[in-house]
Amino acid sequence: MLERINYADGGTALTGWLARPAGPARAAIVVWPTIANVTPAIERRAERLAQAGYLALIGDFYGEPVASFEASRPLADSLRADVGVYRARLHAAVAALRALPEAADLPVATIGFCMGGQAALELARDGADLVAAVSFHGVFGTARPAEPGAVRARLLICHGDGDPLAPRGDVLRLWEELDAAGAHWHFHSYSGVRHGFTDPDSDHRGMAMLGYDTSADRQSWAAMLSLFDEVFAG
Repeated sequence: MLERINYADGGTALTGWLARPAGPARAAIVVWPTIANVTPAIERRAERLAQAGYLALIGDFYGEPVASFEASRPLADSLRADVGVYRARLHAAVAALRALPEAADLPVATIGFCMGGQAALELARDGADLVAAVSFHGVFGTARPAEPGAVRARLLICHGDGDPLAPRGDVLRLWEELDAAGAHWHFHSYSGVRHGFTDPDSDHRGMAMLGYDTSADRQSWAAMLSLFDEVFAG
């Protein structure tokens, strides 16, 4: 059962959803959803993190209900129109997680899916005090590339090579950006895999760019857990 966490970004009221581990948490994780905001698939990811021993908070992009997948696009476009506004919204969720008594003194990381993958990278680009940032089938464009020395988080980017929202040109630009910033990054690419590869519902949305892939889903999640085992050791 997820617990509702109310927080805010300036005058915008936001709703996070918290998954607690059964015992002491190893670390605290901000989970960024897809462009459609919180969905059952994202709730399951937070619960899986809790089962693995992490305190997980699903962040809220919009502060309002999303009526449909189609309705999410204008909300996302409005939020991302100003990168400073966008990043402030992301930092608000990190601050809300850190403010929880259970998160006191815990290291913090972030993960995200689709638009949430971009969100995880935007936090890292902005120098957020995170141990790790993980992107699953995220998009890579940014209005404000990382500056040298800015990225503090270890990065893991899990990408479908058949994703039309992040073609190889974007991949190469991301690598060059991260190298120029001196970031510590891992990039996993899965051949022929499309956008949304972690969500079984991707096959039922009637969109050619989307597709679930069992192997890429399993391997990317295992890669994240392996990275967490490394960065949160001890």
